[in-house]
Amino acid sequence: MIQAAEAHGFAVVTTSGDVDVRLAVDATADAVAGRIDVLVIVSRDTDFKPALERAAEAGVATVAIAPGSHGRSDALQKAASRAITLE
Repeated sequence: MIQAAEAHGFAVVTTSGDVDVRLAVDATADAVAGRIDVLVIVSRDTDFKPALERAAEAGVATVAIAPGSHGRSDALQKAASRAITLE
């Protein structure tokens, strides 16, 4: 996934711990508060599914980007208004 993101021009930062849950909580809060117009999740981790759903309920456009077809989360793809699979 990291190589696919870097190949598409993204700067990748890796960390350890339960960062995914914290990011999902922050993304949900920003969406509900109207601080963002688009929520883009680049992951296969279904911990982000509720964030995509709540953002959509708040009128925020949502995008799920998957790291290739084998790294795709169908749950994230279905929760987002737009889905992109990196090859």
